[in-house]
Amino acid sequence: MRHMFNPPHPGEVLKDGIFEGEGISVTAAARQLGISRVQLSRLLNGRAGVSADMAIRLAMWLGGSPESWLRMQTDYDLWQNQQRGRPRVKRLKRAA
Repeated sequence: MRHMFNPPHPGEVLKDGIFEGEGISVTAAARQLGISRVQLSRLLNGRAGVSADMAIRLAMWLGGSPESWLRMQTDYDLWQNQQRGRPRVKRLKRAA
């Protein structure tokens, strides 16, 4: 399993790579993606994650694979949750 120190939120990657680099507006991008401006804004600002549906839309819009967007979201979520510490969980005792 690969470990990354503080991986970026997928919305941050989008914001830095597409919106600042390409100069497209959030409204125009949301229209192209077939989602609301609010939904895209929440993703770009890290208040929403990439769902399977959004991963498919992003891959269709930008190229690449939906899996890469989901992997990026998973990496971000795991790292964020690991910073909070591990929950207390009792190990399953298997029958002999």
